[in-house]
Amino acid sequence: MNKTIITGTLLASLVAAAAASAECSYPRTPSGLPDGATATQDEMVAGMKAIKEYNASVSSYLECLETEMNTRIEAAGADAPADQVEQIKAIHTKRHNAAVEELEATAARFNEQVKVYKAREKKS
Repeated sequence: MNKTIITGTLLASLVAAAAASAECSYPRTPSGLPDGATATQDEMVAGMKAIKEYNASVSSYLECLETEMNTRIEAAGADAPADQVEQIKAIHTKRHNAAVEELEATAARFNEQVKVYKAREKKS
């Protein structure tokens, strides 16, 4: 009887964790960002909008990850071993950092193209 309860509790925890992870979709990096050397002003504005939308998507993703982590910790239960909780937190941190690093790299690439565009416009 106890095995059934433990198995049921474990199964419920896994289902809750799987459902939480299914909700967190890694945001797509915008493709086709403009080349500052050849882009029009409209293309640069569209690129800026794409970066802003991407930033909002990453923010939503990070919030989802936070919820997912808390759900997994809660599903593990109050008696969960500390190393299990730390593993959940470590996975969260890696996923969080990967998304932030990709956002920062994408924004930096776009900002570089903005500089190229502005320099080109000054010469005109």
